[in-house]
Amino acid sequence: MLARIALLLAGLAVTGVFLALGTWQVERRVWKLDLIDRIEARIHAEPVPAPGPEDWAGLTAASAEYRRVRLTGRFAYDRATLVQAVTGRGAGFWVLVPLTTDRGFTVLVNRGFVPTEFRERAARAAGEADGEVTVTGLLRLTEPGGGFLRRNDPAADRWYSRDVAAIAAARGIDRKQAEVAPYFVDADAAANPGGLPVGGLTVVAFHNNHLVYALTWYALAGMSAAALIYALRGSRKVSGR
Repeated sequence: MLARIALLLAGLAVTGVFLALGTWQVERRVWKLDLIDRIEARIHAEPVPAPGPEDWAGLTAASAEYRRVRLTGRFAYDRATLVQAVTGRGAGFWVLVPLTTDRGFTVLVNRGFVPTEFRERAARAAGEADGEVTVTGLLRLTEPGGGFLRRNDPAADRWYSRDVAAIAAARGIDRKQAEVAPYFVDADAAANPGGLPVGGLTVVAFHNNHLVYALTWYALAGMSAAALIYALRGSRKVSGR
C-alpha cells in the first residue's frame, strides 16, 4: 500500500512539473508575440527625436529598443571605430562614428557595413560627407563586454560588440566632459556618398518556438500520466493475487 502511495505521489509530481513547464511556455509565447508586435510598430513608426540626457536614466530594452529616431549634427570621422560583423553581404565591419548633435550631446552612430577590404579610412573616404547631417535609424542599447566567446580588446583596437562606454573611452570621448548617450543608432538604408557604408542592415528577428516547447511539455505530461496509470494498475493486479 505504501509503495502504491509513493508511486502515485511521485507520478503526480512529475506530471505536475511537466504541466507547469508547458503552461510557462504558453505564457512566454504570449509575451513574445506581444514583444514582436511592439517592435514591428516601432520600426515602422515615424522617427522621433533621439532621447536626450534628461531621458537616459529611464531607457530600457522594453521601452526604447528599436525605436525609430532622428538626430542632426556633425560626425567626427577621425574617431570612427570598426566593429567586426558578419552580414548577408559577407564578413566585414560596422563603422561606428561619434556624432555631436545640435542639442549638445554625442551619440555613436553605426553608419553601416563595409567589406573587409574597406577597413582603412582612406578606402571609404568618399562616404564622409562634410558639414551638418541628419541621420534616421533605430535606437539600440549598448552591447557591453564583447561578442560570442570573444571579448573586446580596446588596447589592440579589436571590437566584437558595440560597447558605447568602452568605445567612447578608447576614442578619447570623456563622459565626464561630454554627454555621451548610453545607446547607439543603427543608420537606415539612406545611401551614403560613394555607396559606403551600407546602412539599413539591422536584423530584427525573434525566435518563437514556445508553442513547440509547450506541446512537448504537455505531451510529456500526458505520457507521465499514462505511465502512472499503467503502473498503478499493474501494482493493483500484483497485490490482488
